[in-house]
Amino acid sequence: MTGVIDVDPANPEPAAIQRAVQILLSGGIVAYPTDTLYGLAIDPRRPDACERLFALKGREAGMPVPFIAASLEQVNQIAIFGDGERRLARAFWPGPLTIVATARPSVSRRLLAGGSRAAVRVPAHAVAQALAAALGTPISSTSANRSGEPPASASDAIRSSLGDIVDLVLDAGPAPGGAPSTIVDLLDGPRLIRAGAVAWERVLKSLE
Repeated sequence: MTGVIDVDPANPEPAAIQRAVQILLSGGIVAYPTDTLYGLAIDPRRPDACERLFALKGREAGMPVPFIAASLEQVNQIAIFGDGERRLARAFWPGPLTIVATARPSVSRRLLAGGSRAAVRVPAHAVAQALAAALGTPISSTSANRSGEPPASASDAIRSSLGDIVDLVLDAGPAPGGAPSTIVDLLDGPRLIRAGAVAWERVLKSLE
């Protein structure tokens, strides 16, 4: 049966975070809340965990997995940011803006769908930040659902949809829901990959 640990959304208990980290280090999958919806975390350094995540989601191999980091400094472990990316990060993080940038060579190409670009953000949620900080590396942030099903905004939906496949749910109550994070890429000039919680006009204005 999937384990559930209740956590304070504003001040998560260290023991709960450490329990989740131990599961991630052993190749497990942890569902956790963000400032939009619940996500699924793995330790991206473990190939077996990557395979479990794709199998759980029923995710196509050509779809890259996004990341969540604890801070802009931690992002440097997986992605190379230029001046434009750093400007966006300072303007909208922590918050629902995902930035696509060149991935470090060490990042699993399985998670990048064989490509060379990584999508990452720092969320405005203490539990998500604490989990990435305690693991010591950005975590996966794909939504907590099977591909094609509605994303989960509460732990009950995760347990009913994913059953025993998820090893632990960090339950901080209902996530805010609403629009997903906006995804942008500055590789060939500002490009909107996915419309979301941050208006595209605000993104463009921050780059002026």
